Amino acid sequence: MGILGMKSKSKATSINKIVTRRAFIVGGFQFALLAGAVGRLYQLQVLDADRYKMLADENRINLQLVAPLRGRIFDRFGLPLAENKQNYRLIIIPEQAGNIKVALKALSRLLLLSEYEQQKIKKEALLSKNFLPITVRENLSWREVSRIEVSSPELPGINIEVGDSRYYQFGSQAVHLVGYVGLATKQDINKEKDPIISLPSVRVGKNGIEKHFETKLRGKAGSRQVEINAFGRVIRELARDDGLPGDDHVLTIDMGLQSYAMSTLGDESAGCVVLDIHTGDILTLISSPSYDPNMFTTGISQGQWDLLLNHPRFPLTNKAISGLYPPGSTFKMMVALAALEAKSINPNTSFFCQGHITLGDTKFHCWRRGGHGTVTMESAIQKSCDVYFYEVAKLIGIERIGEMARRFGLGNSVGIELPGEKGGLVPSKEWKQSVHGTPWQLGETLIAGIGQGYLLATPLQLAVMVARIANGGVAISPRLIQSVYRAGKIIEHTKKPAQTMNISPADLAIIQRGMRQVTNSPGGTAYKARIQNSKYLMAGKTGSSQVKRISELEREQGGYKNEDRPWRDRDHALFVGYAPIDSPRYAVAVVVEHGGAGSSVAAPMARDILTEVQRRDPARKESVRKPFATLPDEIKKSYGYPVAKKS
Repeated sequence: MGILGMKSKSKATSINKIVTRRAFIVGGFQFALLAGAVGRLYQLQVLDADRYKMLADENRINLQLVAPLRGRIFDRFGLPLAENKQNYRLIIIPEQAGNIKVALKALSRLLLLSEYEQQKIKKEALLSKNFLPITVRENLSWREVSRIEVSSPELPGINIEVGDSRYYQFGSQAVHLVGYVGLATKQDINKEKDPIISLPSVRVGKNGIEKHFETKLRGKAGSRQVEINAFGRVIRELARDDGLPGDDHVLTIDMGLQSYAMSTLGDESAGCVVLDIHTGDILTLISSPSYDPNMFTTGISQGQWDLLLNHPRFPLTNKAISGLYPPGSTFKMMVALAALEAKSINPNTSFFCQGHITLGDTKFHCWRRGGHGTVTMESAIQKSCDVYFYEVAKLIGIERIGEMARRFGLGNSVGIELPGEKGGLVPSKEWKQSVHGTPWQLGETLIAGIGQGYLLATPLQLAVMVARIANGGVAISPRLIQSVYRAGKIIEHTKKPAQTMNISPADLAIIQRGMRQVTNSPGGTAYKARIQNSKYLMAGKTGSSQVKRISELEREQGGYKNEDRPWRDRDHALFVGYAPIDSPRYAVAVVVEHGGAGSSVAAPMARDILTEVQRRDPARKESVRKPFATLPDEIKKSYGYPVAKKS
């Protein structure tokens, strides 16, 4: 028993040792696991807490761009030309609406939706998350809003949001100045590198001031922090920065005069510019026919675009700055000044006009078939005698003529704050050789002497030319921007210093007297279109530029009359002038495409416009300095303007 007891005891001890060892190992392993877990938890919750909190916040918090309010555009007296109008937008949220097809059918009873619109919405609903809103239509009328709001209990998931859209109060009357906005294209996005223009609510400038000053008008984007759930649904807004609204631009334009001039041109295909001859302020800049920029705000249809694109009188073209026309007889002042400066002739030098001049085997005709008889410089300007200027051009040559024309603003762009300006053309011997590969001919000099041939100019350039004649030879530069406002603070627009052109005052006086006689003396080409009111008398020069060359046979048969030709083959009608004659302040240029005679078509238009601008006298009136003063405080605040604190 003793031996057996000892063996049993020994065996039990061994077993206990084994159990203890195993327990120790297991316990140690468990302890190690526990320690590792505790260490890992310590690392996660203490050491790396900030890192994982940041990662969690990145999944929970979303940073979104906020589009700033676009800067507005005003005329010189504070009339809004481009502003941000409240926009009622109709949206549908698929998850709330349920069956999209049924919801759209119900909505169609209140709002006419085309099959194309419905299919577009259905397609968008399939591609996007069902809790995200889909835009059905923008710029709802108040009647449409009312109708939908009344029926809202029967339209689950269909709501009306209030946003902003661009609005042009004067529509077609100022579109070639102001321009318009539209959705950003892929090219715009790639070019700008600004993510804000990718937002569906943001529009970018496509033409005019809207395009030229796009960056300044756009402003700086804001941002907002929103909390989202695992499905991407916005739970709440955490923080918001509205960014910086775009700069407000005040133009030199007198919108009242702009509207008047637009109605004066009527349905003609024409361009017109009115300038302040001392400051260069553009008071009116018109291209006709025109179009409504508001149709571009929410997206123009293909049909509407095709109508504009294929219109025979090109409403999309800004004829005032990019329409190129032979200046015709309005160019004769340049020829006369070049001859006077060269001392090739004096004011009393006369030539006899018998109705034509012969050069070799070619006849160069005067517009008056019977001729003007003996004419001097002033009477040649008054009667617009072609033969006189043929003779003068032959004496001085194309180089002198071209040099004088360039000094007066022709042949180069004037640098207006609008896209698309054309520079025109004042030819030279070198230019013809390089472009056409042939030498200059004397006959081409004669043709240039009456403003035809290769010569091309825009209405804006012609207005600058006559303004420099009227102001005594000061090289004013036209401008459109009067001032810029940023958050209520005015930023003065830098004016280009005007320099003298070193033109003899005596020579200019001769030209001015001739232009006076054009409109105020019997026999002047625009005498019938003169201003009757002695307070507002104008001086000017008529012009007609040939579109289709007249053959000798046509001339003999009398088939060259404009009224007998198709519209596109008729001469362009031109007039340049200034007023008042004793103390000039305003210059005008009118070009009517295929209008015929400048004396009977363009001159009466210019007369009415010059009369109105003198009556209004915008250059001497106090223009806007602190616009927007009458706006409500909440509107001022939204644009960054200081608001007085209420006591």
